[in-house]
Amino acid sequence: MKEVIAFLHQLHQNNNTQWFHAHREAYEFARDRFNQFALRLLSELGKMDESLAGLELKDCTYRINRDIRFSSDKSPYKSHFCIFVAPGGKKSGKAGYYFHLSVGGDDYPNANMLAIGHYCYDKKVVEIVREDLLDDPTLFDGFVKQAEENGLSLDFENALKKVPKEFAESPYKDYARLKAYCLQRFMDPSEVTDEERLLAYLLDVFKRNRPFVDYLNKVIDYTMEVDED
Repeated sequence: MKEVIAFLHQLHQNNNTQWFHAHREAYEFARDRFNQFALRLLSELGKMDESLAGLELKDCTYRINRDIRFSSDKSPYKSHFCIFVAPGGKKSGKAGYYFHLSVGGDDYPNANMLAIGHYCYDKKVVEIVREDLLDDPTLFDGFVKQAEENGLSLDFENALKKVPKEFAESPYKDYARLKAYCLQRFMDPSEVTDEERLLAYLLDVFKRNRPFVDYLNKVIDYTMEVDED
């Protein structure tokens, strides 16, 4: 993985089309190396969860080109590779497992990271999770506690500033502020250089936290069924 990271560093420092086209061969080598790792991860996740079996690389990975239409940052390329494995693929709207290899910064998108869940949910999904928090908050809290044992934490970046009034006295009120449910951990550069150790680590963390993904996808499936009715 060291060669992949080295290319990403070079791209980060020379993020323009002229440099990229001149180093197209280096990009293709780095992309293919990452994709080889991503295929192994995808295969093992398919063995862990049959709902992920049969997914192809194109269902779970992303183009290097950035969408700059609405961004003040006009850098044409991402300086990271990533894979998101969810039932039905990356566009399904389902919760899943994410790995992001970058240049080793302190925050997204430059940090190496893993994440579990999803960043964007339908309003109905959020409503049902909040109902569950009222009925039995220990279920969701159990998912969070398990994740914390593995060094992960909830992403509160886009959470509500104020607690919904029905949760004002709840010890779990911060969970009710969430509009998306994602557990994440930024990783030190030393953790992502050895592919075998990295693969084993990701699979272990993803397996331990699968109940969180299963719960979210049950909620998502329910909202989709209601919409169809």
